[in-house]
Amino acid sequence: MSVFTYQALRANGEKVSGELQAQSRAEACRKLDLQRLQPVSLTMKDEVAQKPGKSVKQTVPGTYMHLTRSQIILFTEELSDLLEAGLQLETAMRIMEERSELSGLKDVTSALRQKLREGVSFSVALRSVSSSFGELYCNVVAAGELSGALPQLLRRQMTYLVAIEELQSKVMQALIYPAFIFGAGILLLFVFMTVLVPQLTVLFTKTNQGLPFATRMLIAASSVFAHYWWAMITLVVGGSIIFWQVIRNPAGKLWWHRVQFRLPLFGPVLAGRAYAQFSHTMSNLVGNGIPMLNGLRLTHKAATNVYFQSLLQQVIDSVGDGGALSGAMKRVGGFPALLIDIVAIGEQTGDLAAAFEKIGARYEKELGKKIQRLTALIQPVIIVLMALLVGLVAYSIITGIFQAVSGLRVHR
Repeated sequence: MSVFTYQALRANGEKVSGELQAQSRAEACRKLDLQRLQPVSLTMKDEVAQKPGKSVKQTVPGTYMHLTRSQIILFTEELSDLLEAGLQLETAMRIMEERSELSGLKDVTSALRQKLREGVSFSVALRSVSSSFGELYCNVVAAGELSGALPQLLRRQMTYLVAIEELQSKVMQALIYPAFIFGAGILLLFVFMTVLVPQLTVLFTKTNQGLPFATRMLIAASSVFAHYWWAMITLVVGGSIIFWQVIRNPAGKLWWHRVQFRLPLFGPVLAGRAYAQFSHTMSNLVGNGIPMLNGLRLTHKAATNVYFQSLLQQVIDSVGDGGALSGAMKRVGGFPALLIDIVAIGEQTGDLAAAFEKIGARYEKELGKKIQRLTALIQPVIIVLMALLVGLVAYSIITGIFQAVSGLRVHR
């Protein structure tokens, strides 16, 4: 019979600690479950004596199952519903494991439940089972375990994940459509220049007539396409490979991400997305009781734009030296004045979470308007450009045909 020391949470969120005797760690978990206690840590007393400060939750092996963002949202929503209904965490995981509509999450849920039964805290179990949850998610769960408000924090985390998912979806929709239209137009011109124009060129040469300047330019361009298409493809592929290699190294990636913020039309959309995600993330973390400096560090890790990450790192260094967040953002630069002013108000009122939530909603609303304007502007611009290109090709072909027909009439 071994002696285990434990820290656990009651159903009302009260944190308790003590010792119990059991044959194994699994039996100790069952005894705690009978007392309606949710273990946060469970360590054999001999292990504590031999290795002070080392608990079982630090030695959990990782399996790292992959989950999509949609699966994480579904998992979080289902778990928060069950916990808010008054179920214990291990019981809620068992119910989720048995539900058929969550079949894609069965392996993860089963692994998490096993970790919980072994006495591992939920936040550490999440890290060990799947890296898809990320540091932000695991730190929010850890805060919920310590505060006893895990269901409420999971609900807020789900709201945050849904907001970020919708934000990224809006940006992708704004960028995909113009790229598709542009690609289709280039493909159409390529077909014209390599198939249609060479066939008409045979007709023009048989007439032995002088051709208009536009038609001669079109035939020359078509000849280049027909004879050197392989060189063009090689140039495009080679340029793409070189560009990809450049942006893979840190300096090149920093340069490219800085350029993205300054692109016409698309730059304001990408910057607005970064500001909105930053504000939502900070509101979620600070509102969940995570200190501001730790929240900044986690937000820095979660940022996808390296240039924006560099700005956040400068802010973190300044705040770490004792500076105010709004003052640090102003000194670093790169942050809009509105964001800095709202953060300053939050610092003065002592409610940064509400300030970040307000500015995040503001930027999300503005981002939606920017995306609408972008899509409304790009569609006619693309159509006009393609119409001009196709019209120029058609004009060159038609004038050449008229010239050829006129020459045939003269010979008759």
